[in-house]
Amino acid sequence: METTVPSQEGQATQRIARRPWRHPLVLGLAVMLVVAVGLLLVLRLRPPELHGVLIQSPQQADDFTLTAMTGEPVSLSDFRGRYVLLYFGYTFCPDVCPTTLNDLAAMADILGERKMEQVQVLFVSVDPARDTPEHLASYLPHFNPSFLGLTGPEAQIQQVASQFGIYFERRGEPGTAYTVDHTSVVIAVDPEGYVRMIFPYGTTAEEMAADMSYLLRRF
Repeated sequence: METTVPSQEGQATQRIARRPWRHPLVLGLAVMLVVAVGLLLVLRLRPPELHGVLIQSPQQADDFTLTAMTGEPVSLSDFRGRYVLLYFGYTFCPDVCPTTLNDLAAMADILGERKMEQVQVLFVSVDPARDTPEHLASYLPHFNPSFLGLTGPEAQIQQVASQFGIYFERRGEPGTAYTVDHTSVVIAVDPEGYVRMIFPYGTTAEEMAADMSYLLRRF
């Protein structure tokens, strides 16, 4: 009985068959896969280019209660579990406030109804003498029916505004066509009550929508 001795080529083929992971083609594919997964993880974990100023607030914003345009008291804490976009302005503002409200309305359209279920825009008046609940109720729906206007005693609004770094001051006498100087930023308060982002004046609707989409995914 003859014994067949495998050739060197045959022995090499048997070794590759037993250890296919050592084959150069298999190793190359494995390396490519690891690199691809690594790139995906880097892209996923790397924060996008944000347009607003990201804030790492060490403590929750103080709660406050003002009178809503519905005539009912409304507190910041009523919206826990949702993002609140706070804007301090006034309805007789000739340019800055309507521009910002238009941008917020366009942002809401971009985000869509599903995402906006997690977001509430609050417009806090810095001109309570003229911005009565009834006036706010007739003004804000022109921008978006979900926007909620808040007003109250000026001293109370001043206290609320100061905790968010908002300045405002009337220019002119009551009974005249006065204006109100005020800080014009949009403040994003996260679902747990922490200030999470500040949108400077001039941030576009597209930029706010992109940042809010990021925040809604991340926090």
